[in-house]
Amino acid sequence: MAGTISRLPDVGWMLRPLTGIPGVRHAVVVSEDGLRMGHDSAEGLTGEVSRLGVDEAESLAAACAALTVTSQSTVSLLFGDEAGVRQLMIESDSGFVLFTSAGQGASLGVATDTETDVGLVAQQMQLLVAKIGAHLSSQPRKSMGRPAS
Repeated sequence: MAGTISRLPDVGWMLRPLTGIPGVRHAVVVSEDGLRMGHDSAEGLTGEVSRLGVDEAESLAAACAALTVTSQSTVSLLFGDEAGVRQLMIESDSGFVLFTSAGQGASLGVATDTETDVGLVAQQMQLLVAKIGAHLSSQPRKSMGRPAS
């Protein structure tokens, strides 16, 4: 039995309110299994990554999924299986990366520069998720049945 692969809708346009915040460089929405659902970059960026292309966004999506799974495993070990991860933040010499749950099976990641008000960014991420979380959700994949032995 042949299965069909459906393409995820690109929700990058929904991220423009985030990439319009001063100091926000890039935003990406990813499924829990590391597929890029959408991305956007702020206008007029300079530096090493001035615009996220599809290839960079897909690599970032895979990295985001790995970080999300690792953080969930860590929280489960410390607080039990029912504890969920609400937000994850990475601070680097060049800026911050924030991740938050964006609905069932999806995460939202935002990269900022070092001078950004990360509290404002985190708040705006939560507002965006509350506003459009249903569009950012990734439904679980359906089983295609057991492969023949």
